[in-house]
Amino acid sequence: MSILKEFKTIPELYNYLTNDYGKDPSKVVMRHKPEKEYVNISYQEMKRQTELFAYGLLSLQVKKGDNVAIISENRPEWIYSDMAILGIGAVNVPLYPSLTADTVEYTLNNSESVGLILSNKYQLKKYVAIREQLKTVKFVIILNEKDYDPSIKELHKFSEIQKLGEEYSKIHPGEFARLSKQVSENDLCTIIYTSGTTGVPKGVMLSHKNIVSNVNSCLGILPISNTDEFLSYLPLCHIFERMAGYYTGFATGGIFSFAQSIETVAQNLIEIKPTIVTSVPRLFERIYSKVIKNVESQPPGKQKIFNWAIGTGKKYMAAKKAGKMNPVLAVQHMIADALVCKKIREKTGGRLRFFVSGGAALPKELGEFFEAIGIIIIEGYGMTESSPVIACNRPDDYRFGSVGKPLPSVEVKIADDGEILAKGDNVMIGYYKMPEDTAETIKNGWLHTGDVGHMTKDGNIVITDRKKHLFKTSAGKYIAPTPIENLFLASKFIDQFVLIGDRRMFLSALIVPDYEALKEWADNGNINYDTVQDLLKKQEVVDLFDKELTKFQKALASFEKVRKFALLDKAFTLESGEMTPSLKIKRKVIEERYKELIEEMYNS
Repeated sequence: MSILKEFKTIPELYNYLTNDYGKDPSKVVMRHKPEKEYVNISYQEMKRQTELFAYGLLSLQVKKGDNVAIISENRPEWIYSDMAILGIGAVNVPLYPSLTADTVEYTLNNSESVGLILSNKYQLKKYVAIREQLKTVKFVIILNEKDYDPSIKELHKFSEIQKLGEEYSKIHPGEFARLSKQVSENDLCTIIYTSGTTGVPKGVMLSHKNIVSNVNSCLGILPISNTDEFLSYLPLCHIFERMAGYYTGFATGGIFSFAQSIETVAQNLIEIKPTIVTSVPRLFERIYSKVIKNVESQPPGKQKIFNWAIGTGKKYMAAKKAGKMNPVLAVQHMIADALVCKKIREKTGGRLRFFVSGGAALPKELGEFFEAIGIIIIEGYGMTESSPVIACNRPDDYRFGSVGKPLPSVEVKIADDGEILAKGDNVMIGYYKMPEDTAETIKNGWLHTGDVGHMTKDGNIVITDRKKHLFKTSAGKYIAPTPIENLFLASKFIDQFVLIGDRRMFLSALIVPDYEALKEWADNGNINYDTVQDLLKKQEVVDLFDKELTKFQKALASFEKVRKFALLDKAFTLESGEMTPSLKIKRKVIEERYKELIEEMYNS
């Protein structure tokens, strides 16, 4: 539950935390790992860093309503910058560090940002490449001070701005407190650019009311308190991590800890021992794959014990939810937990109460596996335009395969064509400088999500696919590709899977194998190869994937089954432009890039 019964703006939350709740200088709000050990940051240290920087921004003539962009990896300075920008009534425009220089140029110009805060020399290099094309940027601030370049006259170090702030605060004492109190719930808080899978980026305008209503609503259904510790690895520039991790964690008085990177999450889980982690399904897939690979390398006896333990865990949870527990099963579960499940949980730090999953559909099999070992994954649903949460499962009321019930503050209905519509205080103001797109997305107060789904009898929302992703075969059959793709992702040999079939006679697929699993399989089978490309051409490998497809699509209707496939020797990546920053597949880009290969499947 929130430590504040009512707060209407982010600056109001900040002021409460730093002036009242966090008065004790030993009280910790964040942890980060700048070198070898995690370091604590107190509320009072956050207050000092934030307000010096805020005064520094004021000395640079930043005023209420100005847009200031941040392009940085997760770090404490991201928080200081955000709280400083919002505290003086300005607007935070967060950008993904992975964006190309061209996209950064478009976003900065479109948002009319007056300043840019960037992290390091890699981001600075992008800025230098587009510097002459930027129309409104007056200053740039670099966080990694060793990357400072004195030849760029508008470039400042973070500490330099704080020194300017220190002098400014002496001349204008109390200015930050005065300005932060003037921030209204209806003021613009942030503009978040969504790349989507097609078209130019759109700037989603979210007010303080939009975000705060979502924070409070989530806290009303999730049992979170000031004893919780969050581990943050998803980018703060994404509204999911910013709202569900950062703002929500702060609003409970919990501790917000930074993972060093996505590569170090496994290690950081053990170091921090978090109680709550916001994540995307990709992390669960990696953990599951690692566990299964480890098990398969064990002697048959140990494999048998593992499979028995997981099966027992599933039976135990089913009986528990049905209220039909029996003493024998309870004892079996205790043994299974001691032999297998507890050891896996310890790899997450041993204190984890639940994961919160968003960003993409959670495969049902993954949810059931983690439930069996004693880790609950709470899947939610939303979009940037809804700040972001529309619906969410509850720790005491969850159903795999659904995204749960709508939040108490959000109204949901299903349109005649199956599209999910949402209404509430969390729905965006609109798209920045795009009134036509706004009018197309919000009609009579209802946000048109673009997702297709239905509501179950008990009020849970089940999403079947994106409206624009629905295939229509040349035989007139409508097919939702995402659920089918998720089926095949359960294979340990498949890393990425893209279904092809719109306006085609049958379905085909582009498959990115899990190269490590495939190499291990080939080595164990004494299959000789020199390169990955060479391996993928082997008939034994083609036969393996043919068997995998047959196994996983048994329950599908005949028109939903994949008849042909092509194996790719490189993965779809963000850098190649085949995925969005939130790691969603760009279907049109992929279909265009592999056009010849696709045509070959249909013409052979």
